[in-house]
Amino acid sequence: MSGTAASAGALQGIKIVDCTRVLGGPYCTQMLGDHGAEIIKIEPPQGDEVRDWGPPFHEGDASYFIGVNRNKKSLGLDLSKEEGKQVLLRLLEDADVLVENYKPGSMERWGLGYEDVLKEKFPKLVHCRISGFGSDGPYGGFPGYDGIIQAMTGWFSVNGSTPVDQTRVGIPMVDMGTGLYAANAIMMALFERHSSGLGQYVDMTLYDCGLSLMHPHVANYELSGKVPGITGNQHPNISPYDKFSTQTGDIFVAGGNDRAWQRMTAELGKPELATDPRFVSNADRVTNRDALRAELEVLLKDKDGNDICDRLLRAGVPVGPIRNTEDVMAHEHTKHRDMAVELDWYKSWGIPIKLSRTPGSVKSVPPKFGEHGRAILAEHGFSEAEITALAEQGVLVEERRKAK
Repeated sequence: MSGTAASAGALQGIKIVDCTRVLGGPYCTQMLGDHGAEIIKIEPPQGDEVRDWGPPFHEGDASYFIGVNRNKKSLGLDLSKEEGKQVLLRLLEDADVLVENYKPGSMERWGLGYEDVLKEKFPKLVHCRISGFGSDGPYGGFPGYDGIIQAMTGWFSVNGSTPVDQTRVGIPMVDMGTGLYAANAIMMALFERHSSGLGQYVDMTLYDCGLSLMHPHVANYELSGKVPGITGNQHPNISPYDKFSTQTGDIFVAGGNDRAWQRMTAELGKPELATDPRFVSNADRVTNRDALRAELEVLLKDKDGNDICDRLLRAGVPVGPIRNTEDVMAHEHTKHRDMAVELDWYKSWGIPIKLSRTPGSVKSVPPKFGEHGRAILAEHGFSEAEITALAEQGVLVEERRKAK
C-alpha cells in the first residue's frame, strides 16, 4: 500500500465545510480529508494565521500550515459581509458537516447560529464547534490555546524533571487530541444520522479534551486522594519505565509486566533480579524504583544501544532507542508503514489509519490561499458574473489582506 496511491477513501461523498484555523480544527479535517471527504476550507480575508507561523516556509506558507492542511480546497471569504454569509449558506445546502472554531457566540451574532438558523435550514447538517472552554460556565467564551489548557488541566504539574521545573509537553497534544476527538464525534453524529435522519450540534472544547487526556493521573488521584506530581521520564504506575544511557546513546525501557521483566533480566545477564524480593511484582518495582534504576543503569551503561534494543525487542521486551525527527523519518520501518509520504514538493507523515479496502491517500498538497475560490463557487451554481461581482465587492477574497 502506498500513502500516495489513488483511493476514493472511506468517506467519499461526505462534504465538509471547514471554517477552522490554527491547529485543532485543521488537524481534524485533514484526517477526514485523507480518507476521502471533500474539505472546503473557508479562510478569513487575512487567511489562516498559521500560514505565517514560520520559518521555514514554502512559497510564503509556513510549515505549521503545510503540516495540517493537505487534501483541502481553499476559499477566501469575508463573512463580515452579508453577501459572504449568503455564500456560506449556499455551500451548506448539500454539506454533511460544518466545522468551525470561531469565538463562541460569533456564529450567533452573524445570524448563523445552529439552534436558530442552521438546524432549521439544514436538518441533516452536523455542526461541530471547537473552542477553548465552550460558550458558558466560569470560563465560557474565553480564548484557549494548547499551552494554556495544558497548564489549567494539570499537564504542567506532572511534566518536567523536578517540581520546580514544571513544563509544557513539547507536542501540542491538547490541540491535536481535540482534533482527534472532534473527528470521532463527527463520525458518531454521521453514523447516528443514518437511523434518525437528523444532524446535531457537536460541542468540543480544548478544556474538556485536555482534561480527559490526563490519564492515569486523574484516576490515581480519585482512588488514592494523593495529588500526582512529577516523575520525570518514569511512569507513576509502572516500573521499569524510564530512559537509560548506553554506550552509544539513550534508550527507553518499558518493561512493566512481570513476564517482560523476567525476560529483560535474563537478556541482560542478571536473571536473579527477577526473583529479588524488591522487584518480583510491578508493585514491588514501583515501590523500589530508585534501587531498580540503579541496578539497570549499571547493566546498560556499557551496552550498544541499538544492539541491546534489538535483542530485547526480539525477546519480547518493549524498548526503543531515542531518535530525533530526521532519524525517524528516514527509518526503514517508517517507510515500510507508508508513514513518510511525498507528493510533488510536499513531504510529511503518512496516514496512520490503515483500511484494507478503502485506504486513505494524499491526493493534493496544502492549498495556496483562495486557490480554489472561483472553482468552488462555480461548482455551487454561481455564474461567472456573480463570481466577478463577489470578487469586486471583496466578498470573494483572492489575495490575503493584512490583519488590522
